[in-house]
Amino acid sequence: MSRPAPLLAATRAQTGMELRLTARRGENVLVTIVIPVVVLLFFASVAILPTGSGSPVDFLLPGALALAVIATSLVNLGIATAYERNYGVLKRLGGSPLTRGGLLTAKMLAVLAVEVGQVVLLVAIAAAVLGWRPGTGASGALFVVTLVLGTLAFAGLGLLMAGALRAEATLAIANGLFIAFLLLGGIVIPVGHLPGPLATVAGLLPAAALADAFRAALGSGDAVDVGRALAILLIWGIGAIALALRTFRWE
Repeated sequence: MSRPAPLLAATRAQTGMELRLTARRGENVLVTIVIPVVVLLFFASVAILPTGSGSPVDFLLPGALALAVIATSLVNLGIATAYERNYGVLKRLGGSPLTRGGLLTAKMLAVLAVEVGQVVLLVAIAAAVLGWRPGTGASGALFVVTLVLGTLAFAGLGLLMAGALRAEATLAIANGLFIAFLLLGGIVIPVGHLPGPLATVAGLLPAAALADAFRAALGSGDAVDVGRALAILLIWGIGAIALALRTFRWE
């Protein structure tokens, strides 16, 4: 009977450990779950934002899903990993069969598992409370591709900061980026309603691309250039992960 390769076994074991550690940081998980839910329910209820011609929930649910990915992949993962490095936890892993790539893969797989739970919760709330239904042209395959590419992009950014910067700097920058993406990422305000220069910049950010790709996957009804959105996510993902692999330090 063949045995798994040491790297594969180490990565699988570390993924399980990452999930257990995530469960122990219950307050962090709660925040990453609560904020997207609050954004969805509040802005869908007050109807004060220019969310297009359709129902507000059709615009806001994809935005809330994008916000959940950002909160989990960028903020929670980046800050937690930075402090693990600061406290010497990662230094001990450096002496194990786990490689730098194996560690980053395990962390991203754990993040993806958490995001699946967030997706189920947000979609259930939107359907049960706000009466949301998938639009014509909704695609489950496109949704999965979008979720994976979004996770690669934002987890790559989070791990890039965590592996190269001080923990305090990662904390400040991750939270700053979260606010910037919330305001400029087409999550609660359409990118087209931003001032010209800001709209141009926002259109190149992974947050706007992620929200747009989710809208296309859910059939929101608004015209979305899904090819461009996926390309932007892919470029950000490849770039961030490549830099993270190159610059990540165990201590």
